[in-house]
Amino acid sequence: MRGACLYAATVLLAFRCFAGQEDPEQVLRQAIALHQAGDAERAIPQYRAYLKLRPDAVDARSNLGAALAGTGRYAEAIAEYRRALHLRPGDPHIRLNLGLAEYKLGRIAEAAAGFASLHAAQPANRQVTLLLADCRLRQGENRNVIDLLTPLEQRNPDDLAVAYLLGTALLRDNQVDPGQRIIDRILRNGDSAEARLLMGTAKLGARDYDGAISDFQKAAAMNPDLPEVHAYLGRAHIQTGDTAAARQDFQKELQRNPNDFESNLNLGVLLKQDEDYDGARNLLARALRVRPGDLRTRFQVASVDLAAGRLEQARIELERLARQTPRFIEAHIALAATYYRLKRKADGDRENALVRKLTAERDARQIGKAP
Repeated sequence: MRGACLYAATVLLAFRCFAGQEDPEQVLRQAIALHQAGDAERAIPQYRAYLKLRPDAVDARSNLGAALAGTGRYAEAIAEYRRALHLRPGDPHIRLNLGLAEYKLGRIAEAAAGFASLHAAQPANRQVTLLLADCRLRQGENRNVIDLLTPLEQRNPDDLAVAYLLGTALLRDNQVDPGQRIIDRILRNGDSAEARLLMGTAKLGARDYDGAISDFQKAAAMNPDLPEVHAYLGRAHIQTGDTAAARQDFQKELQRNPNDFESNLNLGVLLKQDEDYDGARNLLARALRVRPGDLRTRFQVASVDLAAGRLEQARIELERLARQTPRFIEAHIALAATYYRLKRKADGDRENALVRKLTAERDARQIGKAP
């Protein structure tokens, strides 16, 4: 009913403008006044009415995108920002807002591409640099984050936002000593949820799972809305075998951020184990939107298809994975099982022989590394 009323208001405003009863510029002023007063819902139909008469008004179209984003309608906002950029290519303000809308919609790869282009044009822009670093971190590109933020951290050692992102990337890249120096710097400003999260990350990397859980729980108590704290708690609980607690933590993280990669991936795996194949596939599909082409996620999607009896879909994806990463032992194991279920014994035997060969080579390398 409300949507019908908004549509009717838009048509009425447009009719009045055409009939000369209301000046189009007055409609725009009303839209802007409503928008600035925080009433984006009522501003949206007025912007639309104005744009029916002035479709090339770039600023009004950009404002409409901002109003739509402000009400959580990110897909519609993206469409309006793209129309505005078509009329005014390269506008940095519109490009930034487009990237933010894509980011909030979970289109991290698209947002990263836009922020990278902005960063190339404005390398000194701190906001753009941090947004790009955040996207790269969410994509698992830790080395890129380190390269991006190290110069900024050296120029601004007291910038805690930079320190936090850089410290996270260093610890995820197993660079423990420089990561610990970042933690110490953050702790000089007092104990904080961010510092506890970093400390827990370091302990998780060192396989001190109980210590990691303790730090993550302290971080969550200090700031329940801290990004990724429940995702990390879930990962630590999985390592201790407490899948019930892990499930709860991943669900909490996804309530705060539906596009958290690790939570979607790990909860998808847990749902697969519960034979909730549709639920698992939905979560894994969302994880792939955040990190397109991620090998772990693609393997889990194929595993869900195999478990659900979608054998041809599983075979196609597992064959792609085996070609792309020939030493991916788990993919070959799953592919052998798929072939056997498809009554392709010769192909299954071939994959099994390859699994034995790859496993022997892996074991030999590990023996060679032993002290």
